This record gives sequence, C-alpha cells and structure tokens, in this order.
Amino acid sequence: MALSIVSILRQHGSIRQAELAESFAEHYEGSRAYGPSMHYLLRSIRAGTPWREAAAQQFSGQGSFGNGGAMRIAPLGAYFADDLGVVSEQAELATSVTHTHPEAIAGAIAVAVATAYAWQLRQSGQLPGRAEFLELILPYIPSSEVRRKVRWARDFSEHTSLDAVVNQLGNGSNISSQDTVPFVLWCTGERLNNYEEALWLTASALGDVDTTCAMVGGIVATYTGTTAIPASWLAAREPLPGWHREHNQEAT
Repeated sequence: MALSIVSILRQHGSIRQAELAESFAEHYEGSRAYGPSMHYLLRSIRAGTPWREAAAQQFSGQGSFGNGGAMRIAPLGAYFADDLGVVSEQAELATSVTHTHPEAIAGAIAVAVATAYAWQLRQSGQLPGRAEFLELILPYIPSSEVRRKVRWARDFSEHTSLDAVVNQLGNGSNISSQDTVPFVLWCTGERLNNYEEALWLTASALGDVDTTCAMVGGIVATYTGTTAIPASWLAAREPLPGWHREHNQEAT
C-alpha cells in the first residue's frame, strides 16, 4: 500500500483518492497479514463498492482507527518534506481512503510530519534530542488521543525503562493508531541517527512489530539515508513488484 502511494505521487504529484483506492484494490493480496476489516474493505472496493462508502461503513460507521494508515505514510512525508502544511493535508487524503476515524488520521499525520522533519534535519545537519524532535511534530497533530500520548512520549525521563514506556504508550498490540504512533515516535526520537539501533529498540518492545518497525524505519531512513541500513538486511528484503517499476517508468 505504501508503493501505491508512491506510484500515485509519481504519476500525479499529489494524492488522488479515487486513483489511490483503485491502486490499493488492484494490488491487494489476500495472503498479506491485513486485519480482518481491511481484507473486507479492499475486497469490497475491488468488487465495485465506492471507496468512500466502503471506508465510512467500517466499524458501524465510526470508521477505522487502525494503525495501517500511519504504517504506509512515510514516503508521502518525504515527498512533501519542504511544506509541512501540504504534508498534513496530503496525509489526511491518503489515509481517509481506508481509515476515516480522526485518531487514524492524526496518527498518519504525525508519522508523515515526523518523516518530513527527519529530511529537513538531515539537510541542515541537526540532530535533536527526543523531546526537541517530538516538540517539532506536536503542533501538526490534530487534537486526539494520539497527540496526548505523544506529549507523554516527549516528557518521559531519559531514565524511563522500555517496559514503562510500553505500559503507558502501547506497542501496537491493540492495532490502533493510539497505541502505536506515540510509541513509534518515542523510538524514533531515541535513535533518529541510527537505523539499526532504532529497529532493534522498536522490535524489543514486541507487540505489532512489523507495523512499528515499518513506521520507525521509514522515518529514520529518511534521516540517515539508505547507506545506514545493514547490507544483510537489504539483501534479505522482499523484491519490489513489477507493477511498481512499470508505473515509475510511465511517470518518468
């Protein structure tokens, strides 16, 4: 789904929700470990249900506040990194195709803005501490449980144990934006300049590890560059699909 976002941005220069929904549905693979509601949503869109209707029907009409919208959003934050207002606007558009609940949108905006700041800080050669980094992000996060818990993450003592952090912020076990994004930003702030350490710190908390590591990895790699990723990890990664390469060539 992150590749669909990249593809739409390359083709159009901004998020076009109908095209993004179509791409999500077209490239949906039932073998992937989506949550049950996302399997249902993507199958519904593929079967012809309008995406707005399908997304709005989730969870008895309240919309999903799952962490999937934030999991896939880092490329968008990097793409629009020079304009944080556009980052927030485009992140909401990209997320609400599948996750319409305000908490899901707040979480995605938080991760997108964090990624944008990671790029800006890399360009300027600055390395803020965790509190300073999260303070940069907070003004862009809409009022929400996500924002409240990011404030907690900002204010933890440097001596706070990982267990205590997880106890208060979560580790994605509930698969919600609220119990995932604040923890992710805490991890990012702790290890912004070290990709390998950031991923090990995140994974050591257990929980929804593939999701939390995807978010942290997307943000931190934007700061460190891909040269910071261990060669053995790059060699073991899943190859990018052919459709992604084809769309990139068309956009070029």
